[in-house]
Amino acid sequence: MRGVLVGRFQPFHLGHLEVVRALRHDVPERELLLVIGSAQESYTWENPFTSGERFEMIARALAEARLDRVTIVPAADVRRHALWVAHLVGLLPPFETVYTNNPLTRLLFERAGFPVESPKMVDRTSYEGAAIRERLASGEDVRELLPPAVTTYLEEIGAASRLRLLKPERPGPGGATFP
Repeated sequence: MRGVLVGRFQPFHLGHLEVVRALRHDVPERELLLVIGSAQESYTWENPFTSGERFEMIARALAEARLDRVTIVPAADVRRHALWVAHLVGLLPPFETVYTNNPLTRLLFERAGFPVESPKMVDRTSYEGAAIRERLASGEDVRELLPPAVTTYLEEIGAASRLRLLKPERPGPGGATFP
């Protein structure tokens, strides 16, 4: 038995870890396929980390949490919703259930005949990738939002500096732009 959880994991935070922990606890015999979506995207504000970096932060966090029976699979987008589920079915080993809180992902998998369940989200206000990226770029402490192994890895790769460079410019007073 396998279940699939798709996410961009930009970065992998404690909310993600708690969802994985809960899914592994609820059905311990089920293997979980953790799909890194938009794997081809990197070095943008929305997707600052490469698929390899996301793989590494997830692998380190899972090892630190001693979570097993989780397989990490990077998956590039096909840029056509009508083909995306078929693309994943061809990429992944057989699976039975999809876990998502994303309405579009739910719709696409349900239309393809897969049962879809919504995992309980953990403090979505705090554990939100864009807010964490913003805090990292601003030099704020994010240790309470990330598994320790992810915090260490982000420091190793200079994530805060990268995010400061990638942060979109915002218009200021009189139309001036500020990084």
